[in-house]
Amino acid sequence: MNDTAILIVTYNSAEVIGACLEAALRTGAEIWVIDNGSVDTTGAVVARYPVHLILNKLNHGFAGAVNQGVRACQATYLLLLNPDAVLTGGIEKLRAECQSAGIGAAAGMLIGETGLPQAGFTVRRLPTAAILSFEVLGLNRLFPRNPLNWRFRCFDLDLNDTANRVVEQPAGALLMFRRDVWQILHGFDEQFYPLWFEDVDFCVRIQSLGKAILLVPKVTAKHTGAHSILNMALEIRESYWYGNLLKYATKHFSPSERKLVCVSVVLGAVLRFFNGLPSRGMKDVVVWRSVGQLAIRCFSGRPGWENESNGGASV
Repeated sequence: MNDTAILIVTYNSAEVIGACLEAALRTGAEIWVIDNGSVDTTGAVVARYPVHLILNKLNHGFAGAVNQGVRACQATYLLLLNPDAVLTGGIEKLRAECQSAGIGAAAGMLIGETGLPQAGFTVRRLPTAAILSFEVLGLNRLFPRNPLNWRFRCFDLDLNDTANRVVEQPAGALLMFRRDVWQILHGFDEQFYPLWFEDVDFCVRIQSLGKAILLVPKVTAKHTGAHSILNMALEIRESYWYGNLLKYATKHFSPSERKLVCVSVVLGAVLRFFNGLPSRGMKDVVVWRSVGQLAIRCFSGRPGWENESNGGASV
């Protein structure tokens, strides 16, 4: 498949990248690994394989690294594959679906350690202001079977059904798209740094073109998940996740919906601050004050990222 490339963004992925590459190489596709400034031996491990390797000195973020990989290769069909995802077979069915002009992207099924589809993660519906408000207030964790959360995480879908179907938001861990779609959209939006919500934003913009996204269950990968972020300090993760959530709300929601999310973030930050204070002390003071202040600025329409790109990276 000379017209197909697999793009793998790594960050301290030495423990998982070997198995990922061995399976990916069996597909016959061109492999590109874009390393985001790993400080472990990821680069040395990847160098043992017949793949293209881009070593970034700094972390460009997931969106930035994907755009970098697309620009570096010449392939028409591009598969995003997480370094902790191991393909169980070929990817021809994804490529076949992406050949249709009406299809903007096609995703495979992610299989967990139990051997079952990763329900709640492998595919979701696009987030609404209400569902994000439930999320930041902790209501989805307290009441996981509430109707909003159930629908958002697609627990109503039978993931054992092997028929292809149109979906809204498949995970970016096993997602194929065409180069022309990426070009029309000006790539992934690099303001979502270093990760979170960049793949959701990309799916929204694909569908804004009138193109469908397909889930192709017969293409599968075994997926562990979160190998990179587990090494990230909790307060850093929280700052990035909430920051990108607010960027997403600003970009895609109406002013009233954005304000609802902002108010919910402030209330959620206050609740988490008092809940975590006894165990984590000043770390929570700093992070939740920062998250609350950002949400207040976002509510007022002056979040502070006005000078960043809102459409993606230049192609």
